[in-house]
Amino acid sequence: MSIETEALLQEAKESIEAAQNYRSELQQRLHGLSQARKQVRGSSSQTREALRRHFADLQTVLTRLLSERLATLLQEVDAIEQESVSPLDDCQKLIEHGISTADELLREGEVAIRCGIGEKEDKLGSFTKKALQIQLDSLPEVPVLVDVPCLSAQLDDSLLQAVRERVGRHGSVASHPPVQIEELVERPGSVLVRWCKVDDDFTVQDYRLQFRRSASSQYEDAYIGKETEFLVLHLDPHTDHLFRVCARGEGRTEWSPWSVPQTGYTTLAPHEWRPGSEGYILSSRRNIAMRSDSAPSRAGVLYSNSATYFCGQTLTFKFTAAGPMDKRDSVGVCVDCQSGVESLQRDKAVCISTNGAVFVNGKEMTNQLPAISIGSTVTFDMEVVNLFPISNNNLNDGGNFKLRVTIGSGNREVVFDWLLDQGVDSLFFGSSFAHPGWKVLVF
Repeated sequence: MSIETEALLQEAKESIEAAQNYRSELQQRLHGLSQARKQVRGSSSQTREALRRHFADLQTVLTRLLSERLATLLQEVDAIEQESVSPLDDCQKLIEHGISTADELLREGEVAIRCGIGEKEDKLGSFTKKALQIQLDSLPEVPVLVDVPCLSAQLDDSLLQAVRERVGRHGSVASHPPVQIEELVERPGSVLVRWCKVDDDFTVQDYRLQFRRSASSQYEDAYIGKETEFLVLHLDPHTDHLFRVCARGEGRTEWSPWSVPQTGYTTLAPHEWRPGSEGYILSSRRNIAMRSDSAPSRAGVLYSNSATYFCGQTLTFKFTAAGPMDKRDSVGVCVDCQSGVESLQRDKAVCISTNGAVFVNGKEMTNQLPAISIGSTVTFDMEVVNLFPISNNNLNDGGNFKLRVTIGSGNREVVFDWLLDQGVDSLFFGSSFAHPGWKVLVF
């Protein structure tokens, strides 16, 4: 085969490879278009259903409220009518009784006048006496019309106008939610969710974050507040979860539309304290440890169940209860789990004491952080800084190894370099408390 033919063959192969890549890219874009169309169609159907359901509920509730108000007003009319007519009925009975008595007296008078002379005196006397007893000059009082209730309905036509205006402004359709999830970062047994506002005209009062397992249909609240990130804890590794966020505008009570749900997961095992350590009680998830009084003088260091802290992550200790302070108290990270020690203030460990002192390989630093109390949060961040080259294949093949450590507590932090005699790719964490009462959550 000639050189020219080989060149043409090579060019043809490159063209075929380029065409394959081009087709693959177009297919991916076609899939993206399909997903976009599916999102538009799906969200449109859901929005239509939500609108129909909401306005049907409104119509049902408004009809019920109007019916209840009408029934209340009709009952009020009935009560006023009954209360007003009752004395009129009594007065009517009294007048009718007087008329009946007068008719009877008239008949007796006519009989007395027409009777014979022998009976006339007795009849007339009896009639006159009866007439005096009846008190013909006493008449019942009949109320004048201005004193009698005249019912009417006061109906404010402005209600219809107000309802028309409110209904005209009620509800809205948004093509894009005002907030969107920006980033999902896996953490041990958790996912850090970050979001941002994408509508510059929307003034946020609060954010609301929800999540659910991908296999579940029910979302649950994870966070409501003003922050734009939140660490969702207690997630099972290698399990997809859906996250969504919305916002409430300033001075508003209703929430905005939800952001496009994002799928996230963690491949990292959750941080756990080691079970069976004397002097400590653990929660069911083993992420909370409480220093008990079962071993007041024998409790040593409580270590993590395994080396689950990796450089580049943030390790957080949150104190939910506090006991008496001791200079031996400490929380931090270490290369190994040495048994028989009473504190993390030792070699191959960095830690902070409850009084705010920072220890590196057992030596106290001059910089100090705020003392730890109930509600305090302490964070550890580390990144690798090598003094001498170390093989990528084996971190333990010699050479010095340096980690840049940042410890934060309250609104302060200290930064220093931690020099080790061997490379490490993961670390243990631990705590030690001399006195009962301390309770710490790790994540």
